[in-house]
Amino acid sequence: SLLRNPKRGSARSGAWRPWYGMHYSKQLTALHLTGSKQIRQEDQKRKIRQEAMAAAGILIRQQFPEIDDEIFSYLNGIVDGEDFDDVEELYDAIGDILQQIGGQEDKIKTLCHDIINLNLKSPEDVTNTTSRLQNSIHLGDIARQQEDGLVQSNVWLTSQSNVSSVDKKKLEKAEARMKAKQDKRAAKDTDKAQNSNNNSFLGGVIASQALNKRESKLDSSGAKTADIHIQNFDLSYADRTLLRDAEVILVKGRRYGLVGRNGIGKTTLLRAVSCGELKIPSHFNVLHVEQEVVGDDTTILQSVLECDQQREELIREEKKLTAQANAKDNESEDPDLHERLSIVYRKLGEIDADKAPARASIILLGLGFSTEMQARTTKELSGGWRMRLALARALFVEPDLLLLDEPTNMLDIKAILWLENYLLSWPSILLTVSHDKNFLNYVATDVIHMHSERLDSYHGNYETFYNSMTEKLKNQQREYEAQMQYREHLQVFIDRFRCNANRASQVQSKIKALEKLPELTPVKAESEVVLKFPLPEALSPPILQLDEVTFGYESSVKLFKKLDFCATMESRIAIIGANGTGKTTLIRLLLGELNPVDGFRRAHRNLKIGYFSQHHVDSMDMKMTSVELLQSRFPGSKAEDYRRHLGSFGVSGDLALRPVYTLSGGQKSRTAFALMTWRTPHIIIMDEPTNHLDMESVEALSKALSKFKGGVVLVSHDQYLVESVCNEFWACLGRGKLKMLEGGFTEFKRIMEKELF
Repeated sequence: SLLRNPKRGSARSGAWRPWYGMHYSKQLTALHLTGSKQIRQEDQKRKIRQEAMAAAGILIRQQFPEIDDEIFSYLNGIVDGEDFDDVEELYDAIGDILQQIGGQEDKIKTLCHDIINLNLKSPEDVTNTTSRLQNSIHLGDIARQQEDGLVQSNVWLTSQSNVSSVDKKKLEKAEARMKAKQDKRAAKDTDKAQNSNNNSFLGGVIASQALNKRESKLDSSGAKTADIHIQNFDLSYADRTLLRDAEVILVKGRRYGLVGRNGIGKTTLLRAVSCGELKIPSHFNVLHVEQEVVGDDTTILQSVLECDQQREELIREEKKLTAQANAKDNESEDPDLHERLSIVYRKLGEIDADKAPARASIILLGLGFSTEMQARTTKELSGGWRMRLALARALFVEPDLLLLDEPTNMLDIKAILWLENYLLSWPSILLTVSHDKNFLNYVATDVIHMHSERLDSYHGNYETFYNSMTEKLKNQQREYEAQMQYREHLQVFIDRFRCNANRASQVQSKIKALEKLPELTPVKAESEVVLKFPLPEALSPPILQLDEVTFGYESSVKLFKKLDFCATMESRIAIIGANGTGKTTLIRLLLGELNPVDGFRRAHRNLKIGYFSQHHVDSMDMKMTSVELLQSRFPGSKAEDYRRHLGSFGVSGDLALRPVYTLSGGQKSRTAFALMTWRTPHIIIMDEPTNHLDMESVEALSKALSKFKGGVVLVSHDQYLVESVCNEFWACLGRGKLKMLEGGFTEFKRIMEKELF
């Protein structure tokens, strides 16, 4: 009614007109139009964002069609809940999750790039194209005030260089986001630097694993599980698949033996677990005995004690607090000092810190370190003894998961007997790779068989596993053959009466029965390992003998006195004994590398001796192929001859053309067998030949040595090989004692057990 003009005539009395001018009406109209437009723009922006979010969900589903619904909803929440400025920021937010479900890095980054291109921005982050002025602006009045000096500064008259278009809140938010991003990258770089040593072992190993959501939640919540369950994982090396859809369950208190052919990937599997390529619960303390201890001025005993970090930290703190308490110039004594010291003493008592040196000394003594040796520094030890020290440190720490790779290779018979008894009471999980049948029969409670890109688990020791596996393969073969006969019977009936109308219903039922039969595959038997030693020409005796030989490295200490030893082309001699008792010295006397102090070494003038050293790898050029090694050692023959000779020891095909450093330990040993026998020796002397051979290769070596027409002198701690090949047993008992044992290896074990227990 205020807008009606009462002074106008009745004919125009109903007309609306602002009585104080048009300015106020236009301002209301502009306000109404601007508000409506802004609402429409905000609705449009929300609609665009909803469509972009739907498109982002479609992209995720297309790239990962098998993604779990809960994980999909979680990822959608991350994408919708934050504003990401670039691909790297979005990748940092969702990349780890997508990698855990099997995504590749390049694939995930492409997905992030596509999502960023959808322009997922919240409505408040989109710059408004239209804004409403809160007050009317009269440029003329502002200009007059500026001329009169009443206005010093105004946004309409300020130069562009003084105007900032940056939103301070958004700037602070962007800076905080950038700082968090840089901190995250720095943390990743630190982790990579810490794990670079481990990753150097893996080389071209690729592991992928499907994580269990329930176990992941338990792990993230801090719950501690006693067992390890690694399921649905693949493992490959370079372009070769080692395992596919494999599963491993490790239960606390069980001792697992991992067996399989040389080069199948057993060591690679252990490394993938220890280096974190295969995920296990984060609270598990894993220790893989693979590297020897670095030598320094630390004593052997102290090197073992330092492994217990908790004990070492408490001892350092106890010394520090004790020094503060005993300080004479400490006038203002800390009232809490004695309380802190009592807490440290209580913690030391809880972990039995005072008993640690005795326990460490017992472990070292069992592994062959005498009391005098324990006081020596680690830098004085050879490589083999440093590996023993690494094993002693692992046994002292008692990790939640202990991984051992051929632990008996570095030990003599006495140390192996002690280790077998010690591991029987191992409290946590033990997973060991071993090719020693007797060791696995004594230690293992379960056996994991790695073959044909899969893992099969068996309860019991190695003998139980072998019997179960053999029976299982026989049953599978019988089932396959029975089904093939049944299939053939059905197919004959179908082919015979297919066109017979009276038998149509029977034919159809037979066809349906045939279609419902499960697809069975024949049992794939692993290829047999065959080793063939060349046949030497016969020599008339005597061939090789030591007559009343006396020898010692020092004139005052004689290692052998009046020693008589004889080997013929029919000899099968085993030399057994603990380390340091003279086995290697006896071999060097037989080879003629050492000259007796007294007595004689007599050898046939045409005698050729083939010698296999347990350190044969040190004499190989790792960059050469097996064929090139033979050519460099024995030039003048054709490549076909070298390859044929290598094939006699299982190094055939592409294996003979691969660099030696890519071969497994057993494959390197078989290459060394070929080098040893190229000249067709009359007597073969072998020092620990089974260290890197799988059980099938040990079996093949046993058969080959039994068929060999020359003499054999064998130094080995492998009871199976020694008893299956040799018929004459000599025991080095130390202090110059060399005794022939009528009871063979079993009698020697009884002697060692008396010394140990």
